[in-house]
Parts: sequence; structure tokens; C-alpha cells
Amino acid sequence: MKPTLVLVGRPNVGKSTLFNRLTKTRAALVHDLPGLTRDRHYGHGRVGDKPFLVVDTGGFEPVADTGILAEMARQTLQAVAEGDVIVFLVDARTGLAPQDRIIAERLRRAGRPVLLAVNKAEGMPREQVVAEFHELGLGEPLAISGAHGEGVHDLVELALAPFPAEPEAPAEADHPKIAIIGRPNVGKSTLVNALVGEERVIAFDEPGTTRDSIHVDFERGGRRYTLIDTAGVRRKGRVTEAVEKFSVIKTLQAIEDANVAVLVLDARQDVADQDAHLAGFILEAGRALVVAVNKWDGLDTYRRDQVKRDIGRKLAFLDFAKFHYISALQGSGVNDLLKSVNEAYAAAMVKLPTPKLTRVLQEAVARHAPPKSGLFRPKPRYAHQGGMNPPIIVVHGNALEHLAESYRRYLENCFREAFRLQGTPLRVEVRGGVNPFEAKKRKPLTEEEARRAHRQRIRRRKLYA
Repeated sequence: MKPTLVLVGRPNVGKSTLFNRLTKTRAALVHDLPGLTRDRHYGHGRVGDKPFLVVDTGGFEPVADTGILAEMARQTLQAVAEGDVIVFLVDARTGLAPQDRIIAERLRRAGRPVLLAVNKAEGMPREQVVAEFHELGLGEPLAISGAHGEGVHDLVELALAPFPAEPEAPAEADHPKIAIIGRPNVGKSTLVNALVGEERVIAFDEPGTTRDSIHVDFERGGRRYTLIDTAGVRRKGRVTEAVEKFSVIKTLQAIEDANVAVLVLDARQDVADQDAHLAGFILEAGRALVVAVNKWDGLDTYRRDQVKRDIGRKLAFLDFAKFHYISALQGSGVNDLLKSVNEAYAAAMVKLPTPKLTRVLQEAVARHAPPKSGLFRPKPRYAHQGGMNPPIIVVHGNALEHLAESYRRYLENCFREAFRLQGTPLRVEVRGGVNPFEAKKRKPLTEEEARRAHRQRIRRRKLYA
């Protein structure tokens, strides 16, 4: 079992920077803004032959009773309860703050081993930096710099000293990575908590609560999943703050990293153009898709019919995806949603045999031959699989560069129907035949070569005259 290191401290002391340093990633969003991190963020690290888990937490405000700060404090306390070693970060630049004393007292009551790390100490005398932090009574303070890496290795070695070394774990089998996508305040975090079965991320009735992409591992029915809770994406014209721009970038990266995207819509609002734009980006990325229409509880029959008509009109291009009408807050429809995610993942990762692909292609051409384009009629010959996630089918033949886009969509529908590929986009690529004599075509002669050839013809005539 890997030991868990939990990073705790007041806002803007450099917890996310240290998290990225320990995990050797850029998974945590970093910006010079207090309170940027709100949810627990898990990552993997390793020092020598000792692997460990590291948890980034939001700025700890123990005195907050209500609002988003209280939710952040609750998330931090839950991480402390689960951790094996607590790394309490303080700021060398601002010195000892009253809030540091309150946090130190709460950590002492938690009964977990605590290491005191004085961050942002680069370029400062070590003894002078740590002097005032002895007052907290948490042992010898360690001067470090999360941004520059100074003292970080010694800190981790000290934290992991009580734990035995572990052999390298075997590589785990691939499992579905599911990105939860949608506009702000449609219930993405609530859906993540409903799937996981606990208050894993902060679900708050305020747009923009989630700012970073949070990866959550969980198991359901003996199968492992990774959920990615993302920040809500607004229209480009409304995104003005730098932090929100970074959040949007992290959301788009989460779509690229996922196998399946769950597009969450709000049933109590009309389907917006932004919903269609997000769906279009998911299709361009080639990700399998399931649509969850949230907040379905409490709607009357007329409103439900109106929502379905609106979806059918504005999202008609998602005819390959399954739609689920759910209530994440009540938990209704969530299990069926996960079943569709499994089906979409299986369709995206399917392996298609070449003989059957070719047979389906030939049957499709026999039913409806490609239309003629000028002097040429495309002639598809055979097909094979060219990739997964999304499935790519490569069709070979003659004059396929003249194949109409409408006929390519016809082939997509034929392949989708034959192999029952529900929930994933399908791409058909065409490759025309290669003329073996193309490279042997004579190149135009230069002026000098033409004169030389002309002189040779004259000599031959004189020779045979």
C-alpha cells in the first residue's frame, strides 16, 4: 500500500507548485491567485524505490462556517483523515501568520505525523527563514522551494522514512477514462459524486466552483474507472479572467485524454449554442460520447416533451450517442448512464477483422454504387481497420479521391450498423491505388538534353541513309 502525503496550508503558499514538482507533471493549475485550488487533487510520485501518493488541497480556512470556504475546509480535513503524513506548508516570504497557528492546532488534534515545510525559501538564509516557525511546535522546520526544487528531495525522504520500499508495481490494464463536460452549473460535480458514491468534489450552487480538472479513480461492479471533473466552459466572449482561460484549456485537454466524454445538459434551461459547440469539439477529438440531461426530476410532462424536441432539433448530429435523462442530486438514472459509458468505451476500442470489413464494404457497394464524378467512377475494393478510439476504417480502391462526402457518410452508417458501434464516432479514410509506372514517367528534357537528342537523331539518319 502506497503511503499518502497530504499538502496542507493557507491559500497561496505554493501547495499546487509543490504537487506538480512531486508528481513531475503539470496536473495542478498554478496561478498567483489565492484560493485557486478547491478540490482534492491526487497524484503519483516516486523517490528511489519508494512510490507514494500525494494530495493537493485547497487553501485551508478552518474558521469558515459557510460558503465555498467551508466546503474547501471540509475537503482538506477529509484528506488529512485519509493521509499517512501531513506536509504543512508555510510561506517564508510573508512569515508566520495567525492563520498558521490555527491550522497547526487543528493538525495536532488530527493525530497524524506532521512535517513543517517553509516554502519559497530560495535565496534566503536557511537558519533565519525557519527561526520564527519553531513557535508552531511541530518539530524542526524544513526550508524548501517548490518552484526551484531546493530541499524537496530531503523533505520527501524524511516523510517516507518510516515506510518500507516497494517493488515496481506491474502495469495496470487499461480502464475507461471519463471526462464530465458541460457549461457552468449544470451539475457536473454532483454527477461525479453520485457516480463515486461520496462527496469527492465540491458541489456548490455557484457557477465556476470547479476550476481545475480533477481526476477521480473509483470502482463499480469490479471494474475500475477514472472520472475527470472539469470546469464549466462558457462562450468565448464571456471568458475574460486569466484563470478561467486556463480552466478552459484544462477542460479541452481532459477531452483529449479521455476515452469517453459525458456531455451534461441542464433540463431546466434551453439547449444553448455552447452545448452544440462542446459536442462538436468532442466529435472533432474523436471521443466516444454519452449525453446526460440532468435536473430531470420535478419537471412536468409538457416541459419534458419540450426539452426532448429542443434536443432533437439542435443536437441532431449526435444521433450515434445515447441520451439519458437523470437527476444527479437524487441519483436516478446514474446506473444506466454508466452502462452506456461501458458500451461506448467498448465500441471505441473494438477490433474489427479485415475480412468482415471487406465483406460489409462489398455489400454496401452492391446495394448502392458510388456516383460517377466526371469521367471517373470510384471503385472501393477492400477495407481494414486503421486505428481505435475512435475506430478508423481505411478503404482502398481506384479513383477514391473522387468519392463524394455523402457516399463516405453512407459507408460510415453501413459499418456502424453492421458492427453495432453505438456511442462512438466512426471515421472512414480512403486511399486510392498507386500507379506502379508513375515513377517511370519520362521527365521533360532540358534545353541541352533536347539539343543532344536532336544531334543523335541526325547522326542515325546519316548512318542509315
